[in-house]
This record gives sequence, C-alpha cells and structure tokens, in this order.
Amino acid sequence: MLDIHIEKQLKHYFVDVRFKIGKEIAVLFGPSGSGKTTILNCLAGIVTPDAGTIILDHERLFAERTVNVPIHKRKVGYLFQDYALFPHMTVWKNINYGAKDEQFAKQLMHDLQITPLAAEYPQNISGGEKQRVALARALATEPKLLLLDEPFSALDDTNRKKAQQELLNIHKQWQIPTIVVTHDHDEAKKIADKIIYLKEGKIERQVSG
Repeated sequence: MLDIHIEKQLKHYFVDVRFKIGKEIAVLFGPSGSGKTTILNCLAGIVTPDAGTIILDHERLFAERTVNVPIHKRKVGYLFQDYALFPHMTVWKNINYGAKDEQFAKQLMHDLQITPLAAEYPQNISGGEKQRVALARALATEPKLLLLDEPFSALDDTNRKKAQQELLNIHKQWQIPTIVVTHDHDEAKKIADKIIYLKEGKIERQVSG
C-alpha cells in the first residue's frame, strides 16, 4: 500500500494531492503543468515536498520536518521519460548498475528479450529496446514501488502496444504499486486500475480504469 499526501509550491501553482494505491497500476493523467512529474519526483526523493507524508508498506519515506529517506534507500524503481540510460555503459552494465542480484538481472534481460543486446551501447539500439533496457534497470533494483514517466511516448504504435502489454505482464508478476504518467487517455484506460485526473496540482477526480 502506498499512502500519499504531498504539498509543494511550484512557480505557477501549488501541488496538493492525497491518494492511496494498493498493488495496482494508477495513472496520473492531466495536461502539461498539472504536477504529474513533480509527484513522481517527490515519491522518488528527487524533490522534497514542503509538507505531507509518503508511506510505503507502513514505512515512512517522508514526513514533514522529521523523515526524508534518501533516494537510494527508498526501494523505488523509476523509468524516466527519456530513459536516462548511461551512454558510456553497455546495456548489461546499465541494468546491473543498481541490481541486487546479478542472476536476477540476467533473468530480467531474458524475460524482456534484450539478452542479445548486452554488449551494445544505448546509442546503437532502438527506442523500443531502450525502453525495455530502462524497465529492466528499474526492476533490477527489486523495488517496492515502480514509477514510469511517459514510458511509451517515444515509441511507434506497434512498439507502444507491445510495451503496454509487457508492463501489464510484469505487474501481474510483481504485484507492487505502480504509477504511470501519460497524456494518452486511451493508453490510460488500457493499462490503469485507477486513473487520477490532475489539474494545476489538484486531483479533479479518480475513476477505475
């Protein structure tokens, strides 16, 4: 269970959100500048909220003025919009960088069908392959929470559909809270157990996917 209350003053608006998600996929949906990525960054520990609490599996990751668990101790996997792969590292080194178990990292590569790419560098692989490498790297940390920021936006229609199905398959296996940011409403309805509609830092409504 993930229990979130985040307050954060940004330049043009104030983020104030409260919601809970269980072992499900929740999509944050809204226009650019609605606070979606800020929420992800607060959960990951990249950005510090001004107030609120973040509780993951009964552990406080953040509590105003008392608790702020460092990024590397949060057990959060994060797939960034641009994938943020290390260009000077091979695919294998990217995935193994934060892995807890080398054999598990290799199994992830096998499951995501990227084992043949192990010795390649990010600049030499396709967008769909980068997406799978980034997903494997996020999962190799064995997270308790998975965050994905526009993970499919750079893919063509065919690869997007494949990647969406891969995410659903992985979530079925892992059964951890997963939060996805997307601007595609059809995509949100396809992958989400819950859709959280945001506007200018506030939740307008929540619906089942």
